[in-house]
Parts: sequence; C-alpha cells; structure tokens
Amino acid sequence: MRLTSLRVGLAGAALVACGLLATPTAALAAPPTSSPGVDHVTVPSNEAAVAAEYWTPDRMRSATPADVLVADKVASTPAADVAKGAPVTYGKPVAGGGVELQATAEAPVSNIGKVFFTLSGRNYVCSANSVSATNGSVVSTAGHCVHGGKGKYASKWIFVPAYENGAAPYGQWAATSFSAPTQWTKGGDLTYDTAFVKVGTLNGRTLAQAVGASPVAFNQARGLAYDAFGYPAAAPFDGQTLQSCSGTASADPYGQTQSQGIPCDMTGGSSGGPWFLSSGAQNSLNSFGYNNIPNVMFGPYYGSVAQSAYAAAAAS
Repeated sequence: MRLTSLRVGLAGAALVACGLLATPTAALAAPPTSSPGVDHVTVPSNEAAVAAEYWTPDRMRSATPADVLVADKVASTPAADVAKGAPVTYGKPVAGGGVELQATAEAPVSNIGKVFFTLSGRNYVCSANSVSATNGSVVSTAGHCVHGGKGKYASKWIFVPAYENGAAPYGQWAATSFSAPTQWTKGGDLTYDTAFVKVGTLNGRTLAQAVGASPVAFNQARGLAYDAFGYPAAAPFDGQTLQSCSGTASADPYGQTQSQGIPCDMTGGSSGGPWFLSSGAQNSLNSFGYNNIPNVMFGPYYGSVAQSAYAAAAAS
C-alpha cells in the first residue's frame, strides 16, 4: 500500500490516516535496544510570532496533507514496550457521540481543529484535538504531524480549532513545545506515531479555557469502539469541513504494528484527528492505512510510552 491520500506502506502495505502503506514484503527491522523514551523540545519564542503571521488563508488552503511523510515508515518495537501501565484517564469523562461507519460531515467542534506546519521547506496540514492537561494547553496529534520520523521537528506549527471553510473562530494557537516518543523521532516507528504539543496562550487565555478539552485515556483494553474525527483533504474530500466515522477496532492484520484499525474512509489531511471512546475520552488518532485494505484507518495504541509523551507536554 503506497502512501497516497491517507494511507501508507509499512515495508509493504499500510494505509495512514495521513498516508497509505504498501503490503508487507520484507522482514521487520530488529527492535531498538534502548528503553522507551520521550523526545521533548521547546520552540523558540520568536518562532511562535512568525507562525501566526505566516499562515494566511491562502497558505492554509494550499498546504499538502501530511500523509506523504509516512510512506516509507515501518514498525519495529515489540508489544511489550507499548503498554505497561495501569489504565488511566486524565480529565473528566463526558458522554460519547453518535457512530458512523463512513465519513460523515459534522458541524465544527470547538476543541477539534486543523494543524498547519512547515517541514523541509514545504507546507503541510493535519488534524488535532485539545486534550485535558494541568496547564490547559495541550494538543494531541500524530507524530508525523510534528516530526518527519527522522531529522528535525516542524516549524511554523499552529492549531486552528473549529476550522471550517477558511474560518478560524478561535484564532491560531502556536506551538511552544513538542513531545513525542523517541521511537518515532529517531526512527519513524509507526506504532508510536503520536505526539503532544503545548501551545501558547492567546488573548490571555489557555487553549482549554477558550475551546474546551477532551479527557485522554491510556492503557485501555484493545478492541474497543471508537468515534473518529478529522479533516480529510484528499479526494473525495476538500479539507474544509470536519468529518467523522466510527467502528470497533481490530488488530493490524499484518502484525507490522501494534496499531488498531477501524472502518473509515477518511483520506489524507485527517491524520492526527482524535479517536474517542464512548466515555468521550480520546484514546487514539488517525495514523495510517494499507493500500490493499480499503476504508480502514489505523491508529496507535495509547500505552505507557504515549502516556509519558503526554505527561511531558502537560508538565512543560
């Protein structure tokens, strides 16, 4: 499965909520020898100001869906390193929404939005969600929506909550720090395609004060039902409106990742969009898909490593 629209290829076959993977054709790389860790970097204060000025409506509309950044990624870390902690939810659980098996247009949701960033001189777009944190300023998105899997972090990174047809009713929130698993930032391991971003305040308010925040849960059971949201930009979508789909998660049929898949036909641009449990807590996100498994979106398992990345962002 090649990375086209929202699908990626893991050494062979995979589809990403931002890129498509090809069918597996080679053995997986040896697992890393280092312990799971978190890569945390602070964004220079002057860059936040530049980001806010850089993202004009025209640049937002022309940004490329970031699924192209996962086309050559693979997974190599054993399941034992994915989940070791006890189940936990940060933030107050809320009632879940409706369930849709295929992407359905939604009215804007204040805490869900689009992400825009620059990487290697090119402008990209993803989706993201505001999650509960003690600092009130944390955004959840895919790892490939902040870092290419090797090399440098993104620049000019902003979150635009409740985006719709070019409108930004809650403004643009610039990143002040990035936190992501080292398995992603040092090697592009798709099992760890997740990141948490701290954003600055805007008009004297934190992100949570302005748009709200979803609870976020880690180390939950597998095979749960999810409602997924995002802004797919590749055909037949145009990235201008929020879409949703839902279904029960199942394991990666190729065993190449520890990610789970749900029925969903969203395309590139929806990467990083949240997956919600029936409680309303976020517990995964749009990550990738396989080119030979149509209409299935895969998302990373939120285990102890993802929890550590979240904790780093919440404490920053």
